[in-house]
Amino acid sequence: MRPQIDAYTIPTAAPESDGTAEWDSTTLVTVQIDEGFGYTYADEATALFIQKHFADLELDPMSPEGAWSAMIAKVRNLGRRGVAAMAISAVDAALWDLKCKRLGVPLVSLLGQVREEVPVYFSAGFTSWSIDELQQGLSGWKRVKMKVGRDWRADRDRVSAVRDAIGPDADLFVDANGAYDRKQALWQAEAFAEDGVTWFEEPVSSDDLEGLRFIRERTAIEIAAGEYGYELQYFDAMLAAGAVDVLQADATRCTGITGFIKTSALCEARSIPLSAHCAPSLHAHLGCALLPLRHLEYFFDHVRIESQLFDGFLEAPNGVMRPDLSRPGIGVELKKKDAERLRKA
Repeated sequence: MRPQIDAYTIPTAAPESDGTAEWDSTTLVTVQIDEGFGYTYADEATALFIQKHFADLELDPMSPEGAWSAMIAKVRNLGRRGVAAMAISAVDAALWDLKCKRLGVPLVSLLGQVREEVPVYFSAGFTSWSIDELQQGLSGWKRVKMKVGRDWRADRDRVSAVRDAIGPDADLFVDANGAYDRKQALWQAEAFAEDGVTWFEEPVSSDDLEGLRFIRERTAIEIAAGEYGYELQYFDAMLAAGAVDVLQADATRCTGITGFIKTSALCEARSIPLSAHCAPSLHAHLGCALLPLRHLEYFFDHVRIESQLFDGFLEAPNGVMRPDLSRPGIGVELKKKDAERLRKA
């Protein structure tokens, strides 16, 4: 079966930034294998990679792990991380979706449902937002995450302003995207703790496992990282180093649903909670099927895209997502006409 691969670049509503990057668009790469649908957020080169290296593989949708293994073998001399991993992720998701549709069951039922709904945290609060935008954009949620890392002094004022807006009972997370050095991150953790911050994501680079552990051992705030993990060995090394209180993984990056399930097993073996990074439509079923999963990231950019382009997109009323058990597979389909209009625009 030959997959249909497309890439759609969607401009942001306004320029956005975090502690270490700036962007004005997001690219969605989609894969359709018969009625099976999968996707990843990656450069359009990922679509070309799938077309060149996976289109002629014999991939059995009734055996996703066998197909996953075939794709892993195919990229042996190309490098598994980065574009290759995201390409595998999109195809893997499409195959799981196809298997579920042939069996007539939602993904969560195929995997085995352990909870009816999964908590989410709303993620936005870009460093490009003003104080007013932060307060208006993040209020009303039970759990929110904001970006920090551009200016350590301004960060403290911004965090305090968000705490004032969301009230004392909402969970407040911060994400530095690796912008601080070790000592800066520790100073910031002390200040953020005064505003009741409970989650500090990538206070230093996620490649600095010693630095993550250094901060983790010196603050009561939970340290989280892992969103840039492309393979199981990356997550294993992060957990073995004692670098995080909560591991993050992204099924659009970590070689798909298959890779995400394997990562969940690592967390369960070490009694470390797992949190899903971005792409809420792909993670909703996984969030209700995997025991270590604590919550999902309801990311502003991806919610905007998926709500516009995915039929079956799930809202998150009261801060939770509940899979639609009446829809087989991962529960969403691409609105092709809307996506084509967007691509032409």
